[in-house]
Amino acid sequence: MEPILPRIPFESCPIRASLGCLGRKWALLVLRDVAFLRNVTFSQILRNNPGLTPRVLSMRLRDLQHEGIIERRVGSEKRSGIRYRLTTKGNDVIPILAAFIQYGIRYHADRVFEDEKPREIGKVFPARQRDMLGRLARYADEAESDG
Repeated sequence: MEPILPRIPFESCPIRASLGCLGRKWALLVLRDVAFLRNVTFSQILRNNPGLTPRVLSMRLRDLQHEGIIERRVGSEKRSGIRYRLTTKGNDVIPILAAFIQYGIRYHADRVFEDEKPREIGKVFPARQRDMLGRLARYADEAESDG
């Protein structure tokens, strides 16, 4: 059986490279808050994630900033304080989060929903396909037009 990615040696695997930053403990949950809460504060992220300590949150935010995935913004006069938001590069993480959402609402519905019934992502996020797929939507469109 021929591998799906025959030209990429496992040492140079794009999944391995991506996990360098995204695979760190708490990184995806911090990104979830930054991506879906928009202009979120340090304290909001901390409140949303029981067990996350201020020290670890500071490290994750610094790592994600260093990778160019999020940016730190000083609030306006009306909304003071430091806020975090995705960069253009960070927006490319949304499809990864969407894949986790899809998996979780389908296979872990007992922990996600009160009625414990699985759902499809289109029912949970109706009319949000372009947002959730990002550049992958263009990839799918190209495949449809080629096929």
